[in-house]
Amino acid sequence: MSPLNYNHLYYFYVVATEGTITKASKRLNLTPQTISGQITNFETQIGVNLFERKGKTLSLSEMGLVIYSYAEEIFQLGDEVRNILKRKQPSLWHTFTVGITNVIPKVLAHQLLSPVLNMDEPVRLICQEGDQDHLLADLAVNKIDCILTDQPLQLGSHIKAYSYLLVESGFTFFATETLIENCGKEFPQNLADLPWLMQSKKSAVRTRLSSWLEKHNISANIVAEFDDSALMKSFGKTGFGVFSSPTLIEEYVADKYRVKIIGRTDEIKEPYYIISPERRLKHPAILEIVNAANKSISDETNIE
Repeated sequence: MSPLNYNHLYYFYVVATEGTITKASKRLNLTPQTISGQITNFETQIGVNLFERKGKTLSLSEMGLVIYSYAEEIFQLGDEVRNILKRKQPSLWHTFTVGITNVIPKVLAHQLLSPVLNMDEPVRLICQEGDQDHLLADLAVNKIDCILTDQPLQLGSHIKAYSYLLVESGFTFFATETLIENCGKEFPQNLADLPWLMQSKKSAVRTRLSSWLEKHNISANIVAEFDDSALMKSFGKTGFGVFSSPTLIEEYVADKYRVKIIGRTDEIKEPYYIISPERRLKHPAILEIVNAANKSISDETNIE
């Protein structure tokens, strides 16, 4: 195969980013015909179709999505080079890419990852969301540096990586004041009288919640299930049911979603892990996250 034409790659990148050739032509100050021709030449050179064309609508093909992810990294690095040359300083922003599983509450991810941006050495934090299997595949080919998840790496996994426990949290249960005002029973038995918004079956906490409810002889009337914890809380905010969230962020949840705390338990423990390709942690950003989490636990223990 002949060497890659980076002008063609850039035209493809801009079209994919802008969404249409017309918008890309304005950004590049070229005619739509020129860009269309260059994209066609690029596809001919590499032997694959990067776009699926339906009339005037363009959408990335499966291979186009793969090529776009690499092009994005290439041109982000190019921007960094330009910034360094502009400043005429040798300092370099290190990119730190974290995969975050869908079940991790956004505010908790923020708490765990924010220490990275306070490091002495400048770091550009890139957060990508997805399910654990897809994120592990990205970790295996070094597209991300680590994964923030509620599930450790399974024994026998073909991925060469290691799990490190960051923090554990009990669980708090929430509902709107209107929903719980007629509940006469004490917690946790009052949970049996309420409709439930529950994490999806592929969430690790779902099994723990189900076991805890069974232990207390509570039959949950599940009216909806969610992969996205923020969406579940939004439904809870509007009074569709009781929902649970890690106790670590209960003040934030109660305030943001204007819900009341029904009760809490430490019988359910939700662990949060970092999965890293390193057996012995050396990446400075990962070490910063782990050390900050350990310090937070130590501070809470001393307060108690």
